[in-house]
Amino acid sequence: MTPERLTKLLAPFLGEARLSEAQLQQVSTYLALLLKWNARTNLTAISDPEEIITRHFGESLFAARLLFAPGSDESAIDIGSGAGFPGLPLKIWSPNLRLTLIESNQRKAVFLREVARALHLTGMTVRTDRAEQLEIEANVVSLRAVERFEAVLPVARRLLSSGGRMGLLIGNSQADKAKSLLPDVRWELAAPMPSSASRLLLVGTAT
Repeated sequence: MTPERLTKLLAPFLGEARLSEAQLQQVSTYLALLLKWNARTNLTAISDPEEIITRHFGESLFAARLLFAPGSDESAIDIGSGAGFPGLPLKIWSPNLRLTLIESNQRKAVFLREVARALHLTGMTVRTDRAEQLEIEANVVSLRAVERFEAVLPVARRLLSSGGRMGLLIGNSQADKAKSLLPDVRWELAAPMPSSASRLLLVGTAT
């Protein structure tokens, strides 16, 4: 996919921001690896490259833009990374981010490490432990489309450092549940995902 096409597809999610040529190349390389691996490993149910760019990369970069300044060197944990969303696009957006991807599926974890190598990403690690078993903290904890949403939320809160931020890429119907399960988080007004009537980004700060 050409840089021009990628730029056009991602524009609704980036607002006034734009990815550099190097970042666009990283997205292109990542997409090619995802399509290759997806032919034999179930990484995403979406097979159309342009839909992958908007649904996976676009939504992840939308979250990245609202969560981090481009040069941020904060620590971040992405729970249930799967095919790497939103975690790896967060790293593409903020290369200095100190990122931990948590993915208990060994095959998917191998894919995440392969993408990190291909994109020359440093300052990040992939953990195959379950999130509830880890004793780590980060300034930002993200999750998207995880199984057992209600069970994972308290785990995500425990991994959040004092005053840290949580970024949830969820469906509209899950927002009230998140707020009720984590009453000690100060939630901002939910940001609707561009090009979606049913998905949003919910950001909260630990009090």
